[in-house]
Amino acid sequence: MTPEPSGSPGPENPHADLLAVLPRLTQLSAAFTKGRLTERATDAAGLALDRPAMGVLLALRTADAPLRIGEIADRMQVVGPHVTRQVQALEKRGLVRRVADPHDRRASLIEPTEAGTEAANRYVTSLLGWFAEALADWPQQDRDDLTRLLTRLADDVTARLARFDTEE
Repeated sequence: MTPEPSGSPGPENPHADLLAVLPRLTQLSAAFTKGRLTERATDAAGLALDRPAMGVLLALRTADAPLRIGEIADRMQVVGPHVTRQVQALEKRGLVRRVADPHDRRASLIEPTEAGTEAANRYVTSLLGWFAEALADWPQQDRDDLTRLLTRLADDVTARLARFDTEE
């Protein structure tokens, strides 16, 4: 068994500063899961959708234009067939629709319907309200730093994990 690193970073302990981050990441993950944050936001928005379906709507909501199935899958970090099933279910509920791809007549793009956009907006409003309450006492500079650093962490971790996929 390897002893846990402690103390300051140095040649014998190069990652000691990162050790404090791991329990916090675990704590956040557990809090979101145990607190059922996404399920609570879905309920508060009056939606009877599961997490994957909400993920598709959210990916479309945050996109600047309609997306291909593969683009939605990339944004959600899942495989295409999973998204295809979700899109089909959302189509049946009238929350998304297929539109012709102007660059490739053989392909179609997915976009939210007006009802889908409204549903996604209610969900986002619920989530943002929850986070606004959690961060209400934070100074604006801390909120800005959080956004900047979380964005950087998410981008760097995602890029590094993508490299693992291409190396295999």
